[in-house]
Amino acid sequence: MSILLYTVSLKAYKFRIYPTKSQETLLESAFETCRYVYNRTLALRKDTYDHEREYVSLYETARELTKWKLFKPELKRVHSQVLQNAQVRVDLAFNSFYRRAKEVKAGKLDPKKIGFPRFKGKERYDSITYPQYGSSAQIIGNCIHLSKIGDVRLKQHRDIKGVPKTVTISKRGNGKWYCSIACEVKKVVRKGKPRSPKVVGIDVGVRKLATLSDGTIIEPPRYLMEYEATLDKANRRLDKAPKGTPLRAKMRKQLGRVYELISNKRTDFTEKLSLKLVKDYTFIAFENLQIDEMVEAADCYCEKHIMDASWRKLMDRTKCKAEEAGTTVVFVDPRNTSQRCSQCGKIVKKSRSETVHKCNICGLIMDRDLNAAKNILALGLQCRDCNKSQMPTF
Repeated sequence: MSILLYTVSLKAYKFRIYPTKSQETLLESAFETCRYVYNRTLALRKDTYDHEREYVSLYETARELTKWKLFKPELKRVHSQVLQNAQVRVDLAFNSFYRRAKEVKAGKLDPKKIGFPRFKGKERYDSITYPQYGSSAQIIGNCIHLSKIGDVRLKQHRDIKGVPKTVTISKRGNGKWYCSIACEVKKVVRKGKPRSPKVVGIDVGVRKLATLSDGTIIEPPRYLMEYEATLDKANRRLDKAPKGTPLRAKMRKQLGRVYELISNKRTDFTEKLSLKLVKDYTFIAFENLQIDEMVEAADCYCEKHIMDASWRKLMDRTKCKAEEAGTTVVFVDPRNTSQRCSQCGKIVKKSRSETVHKCNICGLIMDRDLNAAKNILALGLQCRDCNKSQMPTF
C-alpha cells in the first residue's frame, strides 16, 4: 500500500551572485542605510520606554519611518520594504528579549543570558531582505532583478522548487556576495511502502564524533585543527596591518577565505553523514545536549573541539532530512547515559578519563561510548512507545 503525507514548510536556496563595482557600491550603501534605520528604531523604542514607560509597536515605528524620509533623502534610495524589514528585525529582537526575560523570571534561564537588543556597529549589518518575491526582487534569466539596484548576475546551480517568498542579499567577510531565496515547499513525509525497521542510538563525543549502538564508529574530521596553523598565520597578518588601510581589508578577506574553507568542508561532511543516517535507519535517537552550557563549562581545549565537532549541526540536519526520508528522530534525556549499564540498568560510576565500561553486577565489559549509545537507543524506544498512541496510523 502506498503512503503519502505532506507538510508545508520553508526551504532556502542559496546562490552566488556577482554584482558589478557600481552595484556593490549601491548594495553597501543599502546596508548602511538599513543599519541607520535599525539603530534609530532601536533607539526610539528604548528611549520611549525609558522616559514614558510605553512600548512602541512595529506599526508605530513604520509610521515614524515615513517621517524620517523627509529630512534624510538617502532613505528614498532604498526600497521601502527593505527598510521596513530592518524594523521587523528590531521587533523580532525585542520579542526574543521578552521571551528570555520570562524564562529568567521563571528560573529557567541564567540572568546573564537575557541579552537586551544591541546597536549595530559599522560593517555589522551584512544583509538586506526583500520581503516580496516578484514585485521587488525576481530571477530573470541568469540574473536576479533587485529594485533600485538593477540586474545582478546570478549563478543558479539548481532549480527552485516551491513558491518563492523572500529574497535576502548578504555579503561574507571574504567579499563574496550571496542570494538566499526562501520558498514555501510541500515536503513528502512518507512515501511508498514502509521500510524494514532499523533503529539506532547515537552518542556524540570529542574523541569519536559519533558512536552508533550497532558498533559503528565515526571519527571526527577535525577541520579546525587541520587549518589551525593557516588561521594563526592569517590572524597575525591581520593584526600587523594598520587599521583603516587597504592592506587590512585585504588581510581580513584572506582570513575570511580560510574560515569559509573550514565551514564548507564541515558542512559538506555533515550533509553527507546526515543523509547516510536517514537512508540507513528508520529510527534515530540522539541525546538532548545543552551544547551552549557544555561549551561554557569546558576548558579552552575542550571548547575548541566541541565547536569543531558541530554536534548541533549534525542533529539539526539529520532531523531536517528525516521527514522526507520517512525516518523518526527523537532526543532523549542525557542524564546517566554514560554511567548506566546497558545490560542490567545499574549505575556504574566512572570518571571522564575512563573509556571502558565495566559492570560489577552483570560483568558486562564494553566500550564506554557504545554502552552510552545503547542506553540512548533504549530511552528513544521508550519515548516512541509512549507517544505511539498519538502518532498517525497508516
